[in-house]
Amino acid sequence: MQHQTLLVEIGTEELPPKALGALSHAFTEALSTLLRENDFSFEEVKSYATPRRLAVQVSALASQQADKIVEKRGPAVNVAFDDNGKATKAAEGWARGNGITVDEAERLVTDKGEWLLYKAEVKGQALGEVLPDLVQLALKKLPIPKPMRWGNGTAQFIRPVKTVTMMYGNTLIPGVVLDVASNNHLLGHRFHAPQGATLSHADDYEAELEKVWVIADFAKRRELIVHGISQLASKLGGQVIEDNDLVDEVTALVEWPIALSAHFDEQFLAVPKEPLIVTMKDDQRYFPLEDGQGNLLPAFIFITNIESKDPQQIISGNEKVVRPRLADAQFFFESDKKIRLADRVPGLSNILFQKQLGSIKDKSDRIAQVASVIAAQLGADSNIAERAGYLCKADLASQMVLEFPETQGVMGMHYARNDNEPEGVPQAIFEHYLPRFSGDSLPESKAGAAVAIADKLDTLVGIFGIGQVPKGDRDPFALRRSAIGLLRIMVEGKYPLDLNEIVGESVASFGDLLSAESVKDDVVDFLLGRFRAWYQEQGIAVDVIQAVLARRPTTPTDFDQRVHAVTAFRSLPAAEALAAANKRVSNILAKVDGELPTQVNAELLSEPAEQELVSAIKHAQELSTTALAGNDYTQALKALASLQQPVDSFFESVMVNAEDAEVRNNRLAMLNTLRQLFLQIADISVLN
Repeated sequence: MQHQTLLVEIGTEELPPKALGALSHAFTEALSTLLRENDFSFEEVKSYATPRRLAVQVSALASQQADKIVEKRGPAVNVAFDDNGKATKAAEGWARGNGITVDEAERLVTDKGEWLLYKAEVKGQALGEVLPDLVQLALKKLPIPKPMRWGNGTAQFIRPVKTVTMMYGNTLIPGVVLDVASNNHLLGHRFHAPQGATLSHADDYEAELEKVWVIADFAKRRELIVHGISQLASKLGGQVIEDNDLVDEVTALVEWPIALSAHFDEQFLAVPKEPLIVTMKDDQRYFPLEDGQGNLLPAFIFITNIESKDPQQIISGNEKVVRPRLADAQFFFESDKKIRLADRVPGLSNILFQKQLGSIKDKSDRIAQVASVIAAQLGADSNIAERAGYLCKADLASQMVLEFPETQGVMGMHYARNDNEPEGVPQAIFEHYLPRFSGDSLPESKAGAAVAIADKLDTLVGIFGIGQVPKGDRDPFALRRSAIGLLRIMVEGKYPLDLNEIVGESVASFGDLLSAESVKDDVVDFLLGRFRAWYQEQGIAVDVIQAVLARRPTTPTDFDQRVHAVTAFRSLPAAEALAAANKRVSNILAKVDGELPTQVNAELLSEPAEQELVSAIKHAQELSTTALAGNDYTQALKALASLQQPVDSFFESVMVNAEDAEVRNNRLAMLNTLRQLFLQIADISVLN
């Protein structure tokens, strides 16, 4: 059996750049999985992806499936034969289906009985016999939301397919995939080498493509782009604004990357840098430059797909293209400054937030009201928070934000500064959108935090209040993201706000607009539920999170302290035994009818083990109370960890359900006291 390299390439029209990475990964995974499932052994798999091709290279692939023994169990012997030893219809039918007679069947004997057995050696198929079907099946598994058809064929793919190459070593594997017959012709660079290349061996794939101006390896192309950008940025005395997504997108747009730099008029630097950056990145796929202080430089770097003999022509062309876009941003900025931000707020009445919840103006009024209350709790200036809340959405009515929606918030900050709004208001306007995505920065000012929390609460409470709770993958208002952002602000900012209180304030701000019942409790439960996903991402065990959730602490900072305390407790030697003991105590107390006894009578303590436990509980109680007074849950649990030995001794030598009712209730009171000690922090019985 041979073991050689397999190369499968699908040559297409230009693939969507933002989807290229996912398509390449999915194709590689699907094909390698299918080869493995079909008993073709191989060593490594490498993927290639350019704007005009998806390819997979499989090294040391077996030329044939491994032979295998097929076993098919038939009916049990007592069913296969009648009392006279004659084969039944069931046995004959099974044998006929396997192409044998009943007499030719083997026997399978186990400790559970005896069955007829058919054994056959199945010879593996050659790679060439099955590969076209496997490639076709792998392509069907790709994440293509809207496949398209082309020409007169029936094949469907994300883009029209031009070539298909299936090469095993130096042998072309014939077959038809997506209505295209396999051949060894590879598409070259569209401009530099339209004639393409002829592949003579699967191992030569990457080298052959480089001869026709195509760098097939996505990672290699990306590395060239990053290196080229870095070198040019250094020459220009600046640094590129980091954007990995943009680098990936540009890598997916070119096959032969060449980095060039260009300039624009310094007059445009009078415009805030954010809209200039947006138009250069999003509209033109350029890489803007900043100096060491974060100021935008009048230069940018771009990647071209052509190695020109006269690159200045390309540079001039890009400078001409970007100028009108920058001029638009300049015009919008100058025009917007003529109207004060506060004067735009009434116009927000014409922008709908949600049909049942009113306009953006209504939302701004509610945010201002709630932000003022939250700011007071944080020790911030309520007037600053209220003013920022009132103005925070005003830039939505500006020309700049209408043209560049990504600049909302940041333009509000610039316009507020232009209007000489009180210090703290511009920053809070910008910060109220934070965090915008996972890992984003948080508000630095307390006023900004207050407005951000109020804004996110308003969306959560409003949408919950009209019954549009997120279900499954459906979350059109991004409530889960808002919830995580809100929790991050409070926990990482160390703001000891109680969710019951601030959600209640938000509910009250809606007046009679909300129709759903129990909105407050539902939103608080939803927020607490987000802790699970958040902490799991940090590697914290689920049972630790559940142990804290069982106590439902509604102050996020307090919740966080408990989670980390229980995590530390879980690593103590006594943790496992105490968790089991708590579970046992919980089960015992759950069976008690009526009210649980709470008072322990020292005179009824007859057993040394129960006397020892009561003494240990008192000591642990004193230590934990002191620790809890300072919210030191870690120290409190360490104090309770000392109870392991007396608890174990108690259960080993003391019968809780004594015949004497007074003694029994006294022991139940001991266990109840023990349980309540732990429940002050978390339900330890939940720990595995």
